[in-house]
Amino acid sequence: MITTNGADLASKTFDFVIAGGGTAGLTLAARLSEDPSVTVAVLEAGDNTIGEPKVRIPGQFGVTIADPKFDWTFFTKKQPLSNNRKVLWSRGKGLGGSSAINFYAWVKPPAGDVDAFEKLGNPGWNWEDYLKYSKKSETFHPPAQEQTDVYPHSYNVEYRGTSGPIQVTVPPHVYTVDNLFQETMVNLGLKAIEDAYGGNTTGTWICSSNLDPKNWTRSYAATAYLPQDRPNLAILTHALVSRIIFVDRVEGQDLTASGVEFIHNGNTHVVHARKEVILSCGVVQSPQVLELSGIGRPEILSKIGVDTKIDLPGVGENLQEHNLVATVFELNPAIKHETLDLLRDREYAQEAVRLYAEGKGMLRTGITSFAYLPISSVKSVEAENLIKQTEREIEEYKNTPGIAPGLREQLDIQLETLRDDTMPDFEITGFPGLFSLSLNPEPGKQYISLVALLNHPVSRGTIHAKTANPQDTPEIDPHYFEKDSDLENLVQQVKFMRRMVQTEPLKSGITGVEVLPGEGCTTDAQIRDYIKDNHRSAWHGIGTCSMLPREKQGVVDPQLKVYGTKNVRVVDISIVPIQIAAHTQATAYMIGEKAADLVRASHAL
Repeated sequence: MITTNGADLASKTFDFVIAGGGTAGLTLAARLSEDPSVTVAVLEAGDNTIGEPKVRIPGQFGVTIADPKFDWTFFTKKQPLSNNRKVLWSRGKGLGGSSAINFYAWVKPPAGDVDAFEKLGNPGWNWEDYLKYSKKSETFHPPAQEQTDVYPHSYNVEYRGTSGPIQVTVPPHVYTVDNLFQETMVNLGLKAIEDAYGGNTTGTWICSSNLDPKNWTRSYAATAYLPQDRPNLAILTHALVSRIIFVDRVEGQDLTASGVEFIHNGNTHVVHARKEVILSCGVVQSPQVLELSGIGRPEILSKIGVDTKIDLPGVGENLQEHNLVATVFELNPAIKHETLDLLRDREYAQEAVRLYAEGKGMLRTGITSFAYLPISSVKSVEAENLIKQTEREIEEYKNTPGIAPGLREQLDIQLETLRDDTMPDFEITGFPGLFSLSLNPEPGKQYISLVALLNHPVSRGTIHAKTANPQDTPEIDPHYFEKDSDLENLVQQVKFMRRMVQTEPLKSGITGVEVLPGEGCTTDAQIRDYIKDNHRSAWHGIGTCSMLPREKQGVVDPQLKVYGTKNVRVVDISIVPIQIAAHTQATAYMIGEKAADLVRASHAL
């Protein structure tokens, strides 16, 4: 049951109450409610956007971004090392959460990044388990003949799920750009990866998308996981969770949650939980709800007028975010391409809509060309200096007075990754079109954008409630470029992308015109300013409810239970304790799948 009637849930009791109907939350709700003896309620602050064309139809990159119907449109506080900019942090608002508005990239991390979770004190959180649960979430569809006729796609079925809810395939239609990208990367010394879904992503490869090839629609949490009619599952939209309700404390015992308070149509209600309260509000709002419930750093709570129930200083800390920057080049018009730029032309776009109704055309497009590479593969003095700079900054950081407990171990792992030639430090994606918020394509021209991501930031940020009002946006402070090696990492990636366009076949595939940053941006100082003015969030923030031992500033244990509580868990991407070299949606589904087994096991369901 999906409802907008608050009375359907208010004052009622369910076995499990899940705050947040996003990627992991709906995954968990669907799995728990497979048992007809269990009752589950989901409270989602956004709308029911199932069936909305902006969500359903692929190929429309960015149409939901900054649209308040679909996007929370959070902004960071001013970032002093990004020329005092406030950076947009889009997060999905509505059933399915960010899985309803992302760019469909289905990416899994390298095995070493996941094994780091276990090294940090979380038994069972390793690559073997990751692969098991991520395969459970997906059904992979091999490329169709129309694709293999024009591009030699490769895959390994052992790494792919065959019966999960999320439909995954390789989208067609940008093979000419893929050829330029992939062959150039091989000519620069990267290995072509047969299938990057088995724990090895270092090299160049074709990415899958969460698209259903039967009808070429987005396959995501709200459509793939939710059953049509399940009487033991109730979902209320437009319901903003304000805090967790606890029974009176028993001296010497952990707190027990009895339900949650929520706001619906301006009225405050309570829904009761017989077994557990589970937060799935995401990296921004899960820590906010904990703080408004009295769980967090006492100095933060006292500032907003909330009494401390559990002193848990890790709440809202350890934020790590991927950010990205693009270089853009004009494609050579002598080579025929179909890029997303064509959709800016009204007649072409109308024809694309007509073709889409027949299961054809450009609206089936995704982002397919990815490369992950260690810094050492760049083979330049500057790259070697970046490694030395990062090592030096990490050693200094580890010796900072008052450094957060457990952070030294994270930084040691990051150093191991940096020094490991089999692990990626750079990520470069080939976007088939002009990737810019400020520029539009010139009529008749087409573009390739090379997009660099900072995968393992050294800087750590915070997200904290600013007031006790749940409708007020929390303060997001990623501390962008607080550690200069993060900025230098992107500088070196920009330089590498410029090397790419001097390498065949990409060299012949472009006109030689660099649209962004442009010919006037030549010195390191100029590149740094370009990055500061133009970098964006990749919407992959993690860590604000880190799964770590409590003494290491953890918020949840390996069972995802919040320390100091008997029956509160966090099940979303905020529990990831150290950043991964991957886009995060596949990981969010994995967390939801694994959490379902953890919850069932603890209640013998």
